[in-house]
Amino acid sequence: MTEQRIPWYRRVRRWGQTNLTEDDPRSCDLEFWKKQWERTAVQGVIINCGGIVAYYPSKFGLQYRAAMLDGRDYYGEFSKAAREAGLAVVARMDINRATREFFDTHPDWFCRHKDGSPIMSQGRYFSCVNSGYYKEYIPQVLQEIIERYSPEGFSDNSWKGLGRNTICYCDNCRRRFMEDCAEELPEKADWEDPVYRKWVRWSYGLRTENWELFNKTTKKYGGDDCLWLGMLNADVAGSCQGFADLKELCSRSRVIFSDHQSRETNSGFEQNSMNGMLFKLASSEDVEVPESMANYVRGHRAFRLAANPAAETRTWIAEGIAGGITPWFHHVGSGQRDRRQFNTPAPIFQWHRDNEEYLYNRENLANVAVVWSQLNHDFYGRDNMEERCSYPLSGFSRALSAGRIPFLPVHADDIARYRDRIDTLILPDIAVLTDNQIQQICSFLDTGGNLILTGQSGARNDDGGLRGEKRLWDRLEISLGEKYFGAFGDQTASWEYFDMHNYLLLSESRHQVLSGFEKTDILAFGGGFYEVESRGPLKPIAGYIPAFPIYPPEFSWIREERPDLGTIFAGTLDSGSRVVYFAADIDRCYGREYLPDHRVLLQNAVRFTAGGSLPVEIAGPGRLDCTIYRQGERRILHLVNLTDCSINPGYCEGAAPVGPIIVTMPLSCSGAVPKAELRVAGGRPGTVVKDGKLEITIERIESHEMVVVE
Repeated sequence: MTEQRIPWYRRVRRWGQTNLTEDDPRSCDLEFWKKQWERTAVQGVIINCGGIVAYYPSKFGLQYRAAMLDGRDYYGEFSKAAREAGLAVVARMDINRATREFFDTHPDWFCRHKDGSPIMSQGRYFSCVNSGYYKEYIPQVLQEIIERYSPEGFSDNSWKGLGRNTICYCDNCRRRFMEDCAEELPEKADWEDPVYRKWVRWSYGLRTENWELFNKTTKKYGGDDCLWLGMLNADVAGSCQGFADLKELCSRSRVIFSDHQSRETNSGFEQNSMNGMLFKLASSEDVEVPESMANYVRGHRAFRLAANPAAETRTWIAEGIAGGITPWFHHVGSGQRDRRQFNTPAPIFQWHRDNEEYLYNRENLANVAVVWSQLNHDFYGRDNMEERCSYPLSGFSRALSAGRIPFLPVHADDIARYRDRIDTLILPDIAVLTDNQIQQICSFLDTGGNLILTGQSGARNDDGGLRGEKRLWDRLEISLGEKYFGAFGDQTASWEYFDMHNYLLLSESRHQVLSGFEKTDILAFGGGFYEVESRGPLKPIAGYIPAFPIYPPEFSWIREERPDLGTIFAGTLDSGSRVVYFAADIDRCYGREYLPDHRVLLQNAVRFTAGGSLPVEIAGPGRLDCTIYRQGERRILHLVNLTDCSINPGYCEGAAPVGPIIVTMPLSCSGAVPKAELRVAGGRPGTVVKDGKLEITIERIESHEMVVVE
């Protein structure tokens, strides 16, 4: 297929966005941006067009124009310049709110509180996803833009409407909910109310319906490759809040536009590698995932026009590239009051251009899978998703990253799909599992797959209630009791409160999961667990020390030891499956507080279950996140240096260089001794074959490295 005939979403591998502000038509230097596009080697741009603010003279009088547009066709000017530079153009939309004039003309198109008053923010009125605004008006705007400008497609940051904590009581929603669900709308957000749970499921369907409507419209007027892409975020909890069904929407997408500007307060840089992998595995590994990445200050507090520290942004981009993400620089406003930010993307975008052949059309070689599920986040997490669901998921993924253990984030529906690639499956308190998902896990065990599970995994039904039938637990010959010990939740750290001042009691015969703890009999815990009975091969390897006072220090002595209360279980099933069960919520505690001993326990569990099958081993100083791919006979290893890169709040100003780093991986099937090349530092590292494995020595890694072995 020639370059011209390759669809734009397969061809464009670097994106740029200048998020226009209302004063840009007067202040923008378009010549600067032409040079910046060339300098960063972008192949496509995202340009603000319509919706909340229009940058063109729309025929729709109610579409609010930028304050300083003065009748100009500013989108048209920007788009023409981009086309002359040979760039693909995607029109950016924001459609979730409108002006008072619009509201007065179409009051039935806007969201309402229960008392009938309109739902507003910053002087604008929220549009209802069930109304003519979404169903009639926006399709007409899309048609107008396509007929005037022929953009390749559309993005939209604000397409989802209200979140799940706000119920719209407009007439459209009342009527539609009665038609679809034969119910009146729920009185309030209440997870104990079955009508509210029904409303949650219904609300997901509405967003998917609008996604399909907008794509039907753009394809009708712009052709089969004119795609409406919305914007998605791989943060599972955030997507639940906005009713974006990631699995469903990824399955409908030829390209996935991601809006994850920077790391968040409870995650590190490695989150961005996971973002790319999660989207690709939920769709297909050959789908491209362009992700908008902020060059302005992000963190605990954002400053839209100030330059983010270059190392902060570049490290985020490097992690995204390692996870298969296509980079997309994002600036707010076209002015240059803080010119430092425009230097940030250029070096890594140029590197990306020079290394394209290694960054696409490849398969992730990780054989450890961490399971995620929006169903679990919704119906187990409910009003406390972060504590119940996000912390266990991020705790395990962060521990794996710190342990240099590559992994795949796999949706609970896709376990069978990726069975041939998974040796160890991890369920980080995935309490809510469907019958089909449990069947996939049991089949995985029956064929010798290894399993790590925590908390109540598989113990709850689709609504979040306790299961009557507990097939997974019966398969493991363990039972979950009703009595619990310790404390759950993010409790106060006051020394006057000691409910979380509890410990794990390590057994005298140390299992592999307890490696490295030979000089201690106890480990700090700070969490909770349910009483568990094991009737089969899973044996307790750690007991429990109940909480005791932490202050004053004279009171801090152990009152009671409970070796009879198992907190960690391990063993091997008849099928050969190695299994570890954490009754104690170690993954949640680590996700919340990052205690190193908890990280080591989680890593040890993976190394025990993996049994030497990991596709790469990394030795040497520093904090390195690694991902590894296969591209035919070629192997591609990404190493991102996160040494001294702070957890938020805070900003990375540059990682400390590390080395030497020893990389060990199996020889290829051909048996020939391969060569290795460093695609960041340049040159060839030292290689040697030892015990049937290839050993590569990298003397020094600065910010990141990509090793190509062939």
